[in-house]
Amino acid sequence: MNYLKLNNGIEIPNIGIGTYMIEPDDAEMSVEFALKNGYRLIDTANAYMNEKAVGRGIKKSGVPRNEIFVSTKLWPSVYEDETSIDRTLERLRLDYIDLLFIHQPTSNWKEGYKQLEKAYKLGKIKSIGISNFEGKYIKELLETCEIKPQVIQVEAHPYFTQDDLRSIIDKDNIKIMSWYPLGHGDSSLINESIFTELSKKYNKSNVQIILKWHIQMGFIVIPGTKNQEHIKDNFDIFDFELTDEDMEKIASINKNVRYYNRTDAQLEHFKNWKPNFDNQK
Repeated sequence: MNYLKLNNGIEIPNIGIGTYMIEPDDAEMSVEFALKNGYRLIDTANAYMNEKAVGRGIKKSGVPRNEIFVSTKLWPSVYEDETSIDRTLERLRLDYIDLLFIHQPTSNWKEGYKQLEKAYKLGKIKSIGISNFEGKYIKELLETCEIKPQVIQVEAHPYFTQDDLRSIIDKDNIKIMSWYPLGHGDSSLINESIFTELSKKYNKSNVQIILKWHIQMGFIVIPGTKNQEHIKDNFDIFDFELTDEDMEKIASINKNVRYYNRTDAQLEHFKNWKPNFDNQK
């Protein structure tokens, strides 16, 4: 495992385990297992409804808190709730959060971002993140924010390499954290001939080649799984390096096509979805 230095000097592991769409019991076990097997980055969110389970997994792992990098996300319905960050800390059973995102660029995102800036100044969070802020949203945020974000979490994979976004954020050293890093499990992507070719060359799986590609692109990658063998295999990518020629071949399959396309109607729905985040298992 390697670390990337963020634009505020904080270091973040370049691979972690994601917990999106993982039920609490499985999330608890996966987090504990991942930490015991070398992982040091854990990603969750209010909306995943498993923050309490993630907190339990962290505690059960026995890994010292100062060795673990925890990221989570505020949901739009609590952007204007001044207690939301403290309640997130309580669910995770942590004294601070290493990286806190605002999850969606809904119409009230500025209120959410101000909460993050305030929490950053108070030391409740160590880094600021934005999730799904692409196009006009990232431009407006960078023009209006007091503190620039350290990380942006977006869809990224070899079919969608976020070229336009990177042209905007690279100058501020804002790092990309990839979701859907394997194209949402798309077999067409995973079984591209270039990955099969490289898997034979390096004696690795196609998935391991793709995850290594993310890291060599400078991305932070958080594949989510509850399968313990997959957790171990996803982390076993630090004993080889893709060459410049390998990376060029992979670049040739970029289609600039994403798997998830958000609409304005969905953003409005996100803002109005108000679950009880404290009511978790």
